[in-house]
Amino acid sequence: MPKRLTDELFQLIKSLEKAEKRNFKLFVQRNASSPDMKTIQLFDALDKLDDYDEEVLLKRNPDIKKQQLSNLKSHVYRQILASLRVLRDENNIQLQLHEYMDHARILYDKGLYLQSLKTLEKIKEFAREHNQLTYALQALIFEKKIEALYITRSIENRAEVLAKEVEEADNRLTMLNKLSNLSLQLYSWYINMGHARDDKDRMAVKAFFETNLPQNARLYKGFYERHYFYESYCWYGFILQDLLMYFRYCQKWVDAFEGEPIMIKVDTQLYIKGLHNLLNAHFMLLNYDRFIADLQKLEKFYHSKQANCNDNNRVQSFIYLYTAKLNKHFLEGSFTEGLTLVPEIEAKIQEYRLKMDRHRILVFYYKIACLYFGSGDNEKAIEYLNRIINWKVDLRTDLQCYSRLLHLIAHYELGNYDLLEYLIKSVYRFMAKMQNLSIVEEEIFRFLRKSFHLDKKQVKSAFVVLKDKLEKYKDNPLESRSFMYLDIISWLESKIKNVPVQDVMREKYLEAMNRSKQKSV
Repeated sequence: MPKRLTDELFQLIKSLEKAEKRNFKLFVQRNASSPDMKTIQLFDALDKLDDYDEEVLLKRNPDIKKQQLSNLKSHVYRQILASLRVLRDENNIQLQLHEYMDHARILYDKGLYLQSLKTLEKIKEFAREHNQLTYALQALIFEKKIEALYITRSIENRAEVLAKEVEEADNRLTMLNKLSNLSLQLYSWYINMGHARDDKDRMAVKAFFETNLPQNARLYKGFYERHYFYESYCWYGFILQDLLMYFRYCQKWVDAFEGEPIMIKVDTQLYIKGLHNLLNAHFMLLNYDRFIADLQKLEKFYHSKQANCNDNNRVQSFIYLYTAKLNKHFLEGSFTEGLTLVPEIEAKIQEYRLKMDRHRILVFYYKIACLYFGSGDNEKAIEYLNRIINWKVDLRTDLQCYSRLLHLIAHYELGNYDLLEYLIKSVYRFMAKMQNLSIVEEEIFRFLRKSFHLDKKQVKSAFVVLKDKLEKYKDNPLESRSFMYLDIISWLESKIKNVPVQDVMREKYLEAMNRSKQKSV
């Protein structure tokens, strides 16, 4: 069985652009000896493969022996990274700071201490301009070393000034680490567990947040301290489904970047992710006008030079823009129209398959399945839901649960009653095992079990009863997660009115727009 898409060298080669491939070959020819021409041979051979297959690779290139393949691959990998390092990237502030630090070290080793100190001063100034605290601290530590070893007489009271600068940078870095750790741990909770499922989850998240949030965090005004403070509150509000808190801190996240535009260049991915979360908050709060305004902002950025200067920016921009575009169709109830995005999304997933994490792919599959379900194409919905269900259950257990529930409802819509009895038991067991059964889900399962024994007239009445029951839980924070993943109320209304789900959601959207216009008059 060939290993596919797992080889690190293969992944690296496939990530290269044409100019980078050309630069690599020039770099090897300029720096390597003649026997190293096997480097080019292996590079070209891997570049021609669509998927990594060692057997095919060796068969097509008999000059490369299996015994030498491992060492040769390691050598090519290092050579590629070295060739990329030579390409100066004006957009990458961190690489520029690394280069300046190398210059300071070279000058120091040459015994040119004052020149080295001058370079370190430039590094500190550049690092502060771009909020790169760790680089400023590295420069300060190096500066301390020079001042301690040599009498430079660079400035008067240098020891006191340096000690104060290092202490301030160290305090800021300590706070930044605490806040970034808190943000990361909350995000990890969400990726693994989804939203809080019950009071036990809520209390656990609340206790963790309050214990790990530094008391004086609000006093720190540095860019990254503020950013991770806002980001921590974003994830906290999102997990608890406190959507107003989530929205408020998403807005602060984006405002911080737009208040210091240079930081959009320095940390583009964080800015893009902030816009994504802000759009997500608008979507969940049904802020349609603000959603459209920020969607246009993200789309404009998607086509900008900054968004296309490297693969990371391109991939993240694609993920978040097209997630928002799909959400727009959910807001408007234009499911059939939204299906026109599917071929483009599938093509991009294939293009970026080595660079997209599985979590993002699963979310796309679920949203596409919902589009098909809403437009009445239950068979295609099941096809996409099967992609999620057949995936290893190691992240987003909430998404796995609701995929199975929607899969069950799609089979119900198709009238596959021979499957339903088994599916009801299977999905119920799975959701119970994952501790994902709320009152709303229990009511849905109770209805589905009873529906087999009801005639058409009784089923319609049962739909009305179930809708009335579930509407009581819409504003309950512990039950609202069910409605976020699956608009069960709209499905029930579609069954009662005997119209497609998208017609119900389209009607709700138009009513909301009319109310909004009347308020603004």
